[in-house]
Amino acid sequence: MAGGSPTRRGWRFVRRTAVVVAMTISFLPIFWLVSTSFKPYEEWTTFPPVWVSSQPTLQNYRIVFAPESARRFAADQSGSLDYKVADSAWKAFGDSAIISGAATFLSVLFGLLAAWSIARFGTGGRTYPFQLLTLRMFPPIAVVVPIVALFSLLRLSDTYLGLILAYTAFTLPFSIWMLRSFIDDVPPELEGAAMVHGLGRVQAFRTVTLPLIRGGLLSTALFVFILNWSEFLFALTLTSGKITTVTLQVAKYVSASSGTLYGVQAAMGAISTLPVVLFGYLIQRHMVRGLTFGSVKR
Repeated sequence: MAGGSPTRRGWRFVRRTAVVVAMTISFLPIFWLVSTSFKPYEEWTTFPPVWVSSQPTLQNYRIVFAPESARRFAADQSGSLDYKVADSAWKAFGDSAIISGAATFLSVLFGLLAAWSIARFGTGGRTYPFQLLTLRMFPPIAVVVPIVALFSLLRLSDTYLGLILAYTAFTLPFSIWMLRSFIDDVPPELEGAAMVHGLGRVQAFRTVTLPLIRGGLLSTALFVFILNWSEFLFALTLTSGKITTVTLQVAKYVSASSGTLYGVQAAMGAISTLPVVLFGYLIQRHMVRGLTFGSVKR
């Protein structure tokens, strides 16, 4: 029967409806973020809420990048903005790019070496990967106080190196766990065959295994970059003004006269998602291959 039985068509309709509802719920925060970023001050907290502004403005984006726009906004509201709020966000994006990029590179590099050691040589024993996973599940707030004390002693507070090391340590268990699964899906016999033809163990891994897990490597890098780019706790506790990340910049948009600047925060949030979206778009072909790698077992 064309289209299947009524029961099958009913279940198909239920599944499609569930998918549409799930997608709507998932995209609603993104829509609200972008919509709020174009709203004038009067529509930020109105009730009932304004879904799409009839008077869209770029004032919120100008405040993000132009300090003089923030000062004009303060004058229009007959109040005063804290000086930090009037700082341009360019520095925050630059600092986040340096810290997140370097921390992602180090996390993936060390994670790759550790994952190869665990997958091929059983380093640490059978339970070692699960021990690493528990480190990733450990709440950062529980260790932030000793980390702050240690970094202060080593004079790493409010430095690029300090945040890079903290982010690397925080995301390394995640990198190891993901990369180990990709390496496990590559038959070790391929490396063995390459070694029979005269390659060393490291050369065999670099020329045989590494190209096969390139998709997984880029997928891991994307997820680690997202974790680093959106991190707030370490950035808040390990900096005191010299270093500013995008998450710290968003928290600065508060005025004594106007309260929380929701529209400016939304504009900053919308802009800060662009690097992640661009990174994901550039590696989407490899990412799809990486996420599906090993789904068909040999």
